[in-house]
Amino acid sequence: MHRVTDLIPLPAPPIEEGDSFPLTLATVRGLCADASNAARLEQSVYRTFSTHAFLTAAFSNGREQSLQDPGIALDEARESFRLICGKGPVLQKVMMTAIDKLLRRPGRLLNQVGDIRFLLILLENPLNLDRGTVIDATTHHDMLSRLLGLLSCLTNDLHHHLVMWFIKLPLHIFQQRVSLMNHFISFRLAQVEGVRESYPTDWTIRSAARVMALLSAANTQRTDPLPMSEFYNTLVDYVNLHRDFKIWQGDRTGAFSFCQYPFLISLGAKMQIMEADAKRQMAERFKEAFFRTALHGLHTDPFLSLHIRRTALIEDSLNQLQSRHFDLKKKLRIEFMNEAGVDAGGLTKEWFLLLIRDLFDPQYGMFTFDEDSQLCWFNPASFENNEEFRLVGTIVGLAIHNSNILDVHFPPACYKKLLDYPCDLDDLKVLRPALGRGLEQLLNYAGDDVESVFCRDFVAEYEAFGDLVRVPLVPNGEHIPVTQDNKHEFVAKYVDWALTTSVDTQFTAFKLGFGYVCGGNALSLFRPQEIELMVCGGTELDIRDLEGVTEYEGFTPTDPTVLNFWSLVNAFPTDMKRKLLLFVTGTDRIPATGIGNMVFKISCLGEDSENLPISHTCFNQICLYRYASREKLAGKLEKAITWSSGFHVK
Repeated sequence: MHRVTDLIPLPAPPIEEGDSFPLTLATVRGLCADASNAARLEQSVYRTFSTHAFLTAAFSNGREQSLQDPGIALDEARESFRLICGKGPVLQKVMMTAIDKLLRRPGRLLNQVGDIRFLLILLENPLNLDRGTVIDATTHHDMLSRLLGLLSCLTNDLHHHLVMWFIKLPLHIFQQRVSLMNHFISFRLAQVEGVRESYPTDWTIRSAARVMALLSAANTQRTDPLPMSEFYNTLVDYVNLHRDFKIWQGDRTGAFSFCQYPFLISLGAKMQIMEADAKRQMAERFKEAFFRTALHGLHTDPFLSLHIRRTALIEDSLNQLQSRHFDLKKKLRIEFMNEAGVDAGGLTKEWFLLLIRDLFDPQYGMFTFDEDSQLCWFNPASFENNEEFRLVGTIVGLAIHNSNILDVHFPPACYKKLLDYPCDLDDLKVLRPALGRGLEQLLNYAGDDVESVFCRDFVAEYEAFGDLVRVPLVPNGEHIPVTQDNKHEFVAKYVDWALTTSVDTQFTAFKLGFGYVCGGNALSLFRPQEIELMVCGGTELDIRDLEGVTEYEGFTPTDPTVLNFWSLVNAFPTDMKRKLLLFVTGTDRIPATGIGNMVFKISCLGEDSENLPISHTCFNQICLYRYASREKLAGKLEKAITWSSGFHVK
């Protein structure tokens, strides 16, 4: 086992009165400005950066450390690092030698909040990210290993302080910390021989992952969080993640695995893990079915084949999915009764489209829709039985399992609840903005006349087919007024009722249906935002990116028809661009992993014609004739896009 450092509880050296130590930003500026002070500057830098007490005192802001304030002027530390590094490689080497000495022997056990502030200062060192020469990169990497080792081994209480301090960092500095961790892990996997295979026993990668976990925890609490993709590490996707997943699932030796820190794994790689896990479960089901066939002569369908009547879409889907719930992890195949056509993906897309359209129809009554947010939620007054809600959950799971995007508009709270994340007032504000703002105003109201101003009691309200239904939030709640003393309790109970209690039966059935398809350990690798992306796809449609991934059949990228096509599409308003995507692919959303992983094909139907372009949504393919002019192409393309609906022309 590697030793990170020698932690010996030595007394801190005193700072003698009249001594020039420790450095401050002012003294650094003064010494850097006068070339005659070079020797004194080197001595000051070495002594300050090699001594725990001096370094902490050098950048103290004069305040007592707390959860909200580390007691360190980090902006002054950054500027001092900049000035010292700007004096050239000799002074840089002096500083790095001193830091190396300090990290090897901090001089005390790091078990108090005041003991760890010097680590926060050392994270500001810009040389942590400086590659320089190969020798410099290795040296800086080794020192950063020790720094991360110390940070990762702190107690939970000290880690909590670090998280709170990270929350307070300016966004660009916080982003640099995330980049530093990813750079370290990437360097380790790419440059250090053998680590890509032996990383489960590599303490340095474990240390970096633990520190990244602190940053990830801070990010979820920031008011300006970084996108999830900032935490993804590209090189992690290239390790053997299937082996990693097995280690995480079954290893009891304490070996490290990246699945313990799933924020490092990209969405695409997680989807591959989920797919592999589903195939494993599918193989087990297939084996069971094979033995049933061998022993009892029963026919085994290798696919989840559904035979659907368009006139009984929900009924047939519900009945067949119920009867074949053991086969839900098989590849989905759809056949519409009395229609010719083999499902190569297009019929599945159409089935999802039509089924979701029916299930979410407001007239059906299963879901309510908020006019402000344009989001839907489970209807607490629904007359439908649990099987319909379980069907919706199954459909969402099947869409993920079969890489289909759904036109559903659930709020983030839905995906948080699927993963058992807690929901709060912020989630209610997204779903029902007016109600959320009202509750927030109640919480922020400072007057003592809450009862007369807001006129609320411990009762929640919802509309059921035109009638207002009042539900007590506590026993006898209709007789308990909301006051300044109990308003926080009222809001907490209202949020819990709106997002959980009122729809508990409906959501439980929905979650059960989802779990039939997507349940398993692999699901816990995902965050709610990632589940939402897989279900709904992305909205950032960049036509130039789409052009970059397009394949051609019968055309070349420089054909006049192709050039005219892209010229027209780039000039389309946003709604027409989405209609084009819907016409060609069956959905107006892009895949969760981005346009770069999307298939888009343009094929040639022949010479100039009066016929309209056609599409094959099974293959994300649009077929064009070599129209005689740009104007003719524009007219034909617009008609094809606006007149089409699913697999049919209006």
